[in-house]
Amino acid sequence: MVGEATKLRSEDLNFCFEKMMMVGGGDKGGVKMEGLVITEWKDIPMELLLRIVSLVDDRTVIMASGVCSGWRDAVCLGLTHLSLSWCKKNMNNLVLSLAPKFTKLQTLVLRQDQPQLEDNAVEAIANSCHDLQDLDLSKSFKLSDRSLYALARGCPSLVKLNISGCTSFSDHGLAHLASCCRKLKILNLCGCVKAATDFALQAIGRYCSELQSLNLGWCENVGDAGVMSLAHGCPDLRSLDLCGCVYITDDSVITLAYRCLHLRSLGLYYCRNITDRAMYSLAQSRVKNRSETFQSVKGRYDEEGLRSLNISQCTALTPPAVQALCDTFPALHTCSGRHSLVMSGCLNLTSVHCACAIQAHRTPSSIPHSAH
Repeated sequence: MVGEATKLRSEDLNFCFEKMMMVGGGDKGGVKMEGLVITEWKDIPMELLLRIVSLVDDRTVIMASGVCSGWRDAVCLGLTHLSLSWCKKNMNNLVLSLAPKFTKLQTLVLRQDQPQLEDNAVEAIANSCHDLQDLDLSKSFKLSDRSLYALARGCPSLVKLNISGCTSFSDHGLAHLASCCRKLKILNLCGCVKAATDFALQAIGRYCSELQSLNLGWCENVGDAGVMSLAHGCPDLRSLDLCGCVYITDDSVITLAYRCLHLRSLGLYYCRNITDRAMYSLAQSRVKNRSETFQSVKGRYDEEGLRSLNISQCTALTPPAVQALCDTFPALHTCSGRHSLVMSGCLNLTSVHCACAIQAHRTPSSIPHSAH
């Protein structure tokens, strides 16, 4: 009976929604639903309003919140995910007006093509949206450390933060954020040259032990001290992009190999100080930890280990070392359409192939024929 009642309730909502979408709400008598006659938009029940909110785009949701107090309350109650990426101008003023109303937000995307956001908008978010878990502020060139300090104070539950391209943040601001937002699991710092330094990474390693994904692409001030701190403090790291971090050496990769046993994706593009020593360490760490890993995950062992590696422009590497790595991690592919081992720019590595690529290149004559 409970299931039937729920089904009827859903059907009533669907019927009412369809009728309300008609011009004038359908019949002159309005729409009847469980004894309730809806003759005006303001009469729509909260559940139906939430249904409408879930079906329309974010721009329409914002417009709906201004219809009347009932609609505003419904939107504020039901809205947990919002993207304002469509806003090409006046995003700052829009955020200032919306943040105090949409206090239940858990995900907020403020990605911009042109920099619009200013610190006062982020401060408004931090002052009102204390449940925020996922925030995208990428390409917000105008933001300063004021924004990071505000988020550290008002949004301690952040799990995912994208501040890629925010070039004005400092490493002290980022370190303070890390000390307060200790639930961070996904952090994108690509291009944050001033913020992503060894000092900031040491703070992240100290406070953000749950971190699983970190993008440090083109953060030229990152060195071995910072990466090694991450490796020691963030053992659950799954994905790390160090592309363009020109100062790191084998020491960083070796520490990652032996401390971050769940590492699946590693980007080393243009890290020209990386040598065979790092490749052999990655391979040896898998062999060394195989027994322990097998005992803990049993049948999942084949899912463990590197699944994506970018060593493009790492010109110091030689074929034997990279082939040993490829042989150790069967998920690293060089074959067409599955390039999870990327080696562009390394002309000396053309002889490196994964097992399935070698199988594909076997000649028909080398395949034994069964007797007729």
